[in-house]
Amino acid sequence: MCELEELLAVWLPRQRWFSGKGIPLRRLRILSRHQLLSAGPEGPDLDLLVLEAGQRGTTSRYQIMLGSRPPRTLPAHLARTAIGVCQVFGGRPQVVYDAAHDEELTALLLERFTDTEPGGRSEVRFRTLPGARLRTGAPGRLLTGEQSNTSLVFGRDHVLKTFRRLWPGPNPDLELNTALSGSPYVAEPCGWIEADLPGSPTPTTLAMLQTFVPEATDGWVMATANVRSLLAGATREREAAFAEEAALLGRTTAEVHRSLSQTLPTDVLSLDEISDLAEAMVERLAMATAEVPELAEHAQSVMSAYSDFSQVDGPLPTQRVHGDYHLGQVIRPERGWVLLDFEGEPTMPVQDRRRLSNPLRDVAGMLRSFDYAAGYLLIDHPGEPDLERSARVWARHNREAFCRGYADGGGIDPDKHLVALRAFEFDKAVYEVLYEARNRPNWLRVPLDSIASAVAASVPG
Repeated sequence: MCELEELLAVWLPRQRWFSGKGIPLRRLRILSRHQLLSAGPEGPDLDLLVLEAGQRGTTSRYQIMLGSRPPRTLPAHLARTAIGVCQVFGGRPQVVYDAAHDEELTALLLERFTDTEPGGRSEVRFRTLPGARLRTGAPGRLLTGEQSNTSLVFGRDHVLKTFRRLWPGPNPDLELNTALSGSPYVAEPCGWIEADLPGSPTPTTLAMLQTFVPEATDGWVMATANVRSLLAGATREREAAFAEEAALLGRTTAEVHRSLSQTLPTDVLSLDEISDLAEAMVERLAMATAEVPELAEHAQSVMSAYSDFSQVDGPLPTQRVHGDYHLGQVIRPERGWVLLDFEGEPTMPVQDRRRLSNPLRDVAGMLRSFDYAAGYLLIDHPGEPDLERSARVWARHNREAFCRGYADGGGIDPDKHLVALRAFEFDKAVYEVLYEARNRPNWLRVPLDSIASAVAASVPG
């Protein structure tokens, strides 16, 4: 392992977007290096590195935009992003750092989309969609708060989403956003960055460029603010106003699902495939129960819901869906809801995320998110039944509004497919239990309480 790889092996597991937290990193190597800028002895230089990380029998690939400068020239505001000092690729000692924080270097990425200089730049290709209008000249400002990827905003015009963990071939986020191009419910795609990586027969998507939606509010922020105001004694009119937003989000979701079904392949699940899907749910429940014993007291009821689902008369329609749908994946500008991040669950293999699925999976994900918005604010208020009752009422009203809007927008009527919807919700909640136990133990009660409430509601009497 070279000196740079040793530094990266210490730095990588500490990053919030690293997917293998809690599992020892047994090996790391630089799989490929793509030089995007070399500014001479005084730098700065910009390299795009693809790292291969080995953990307990699995191998993952990650993308790093690596900046390097002589130590004395590193600006003070970039000091906290430093990875270390080493000889970079056989050269003189340099300080290396995460270049996503360097506005001087990231500004060059947008310029490269309009660069028509031929030759010598085939390893990493900057593609633009026909008709895309790009405005260059703005520095790349790093957006905070993302977990699995890194986004750079250029002025008020564009946002570049760089995929930190890489999977072979086109990223589903690019596929689905391109399929939805022209829709008012997505940020218009403008282009992407791709590269040929070892072992991948098709180009791998490194980043996606879209129009930036300014002055938009995150759906999670809107929802939790509404719950907080309700718990603080706000009027029911304010709660009702958000229920209208939930209904609009339901209609928007149905419109997006319809557009995807019209432009991408569709199919149906046979009875045998439904049975196989239920068996996979049972396996995930068993794994989660083994790791989180608190889940065991509800396991039988959840299993019963899966059993009911396995006997659905079907067939159920399938299509491409969002795949990781929740309030944090939608924003509310003035013109209506906009959906983001069609990458799917980033910890799942890309071939699984590309599979067709029943649209009720997305519906279930959003319904779980309303429960999360209510339950999240109860973490610091245990043993307060009045607050809990108010929060649960809020969640129920918004879940009902979303489902009503989804059906009104032409989607599958959730009220007529309650057995399937219930199974999808439990499956998502079980996943959440495992996620919180591994990453945010203080949030674990949120999905556990939701499962307990759902189980209690299904018990007669």
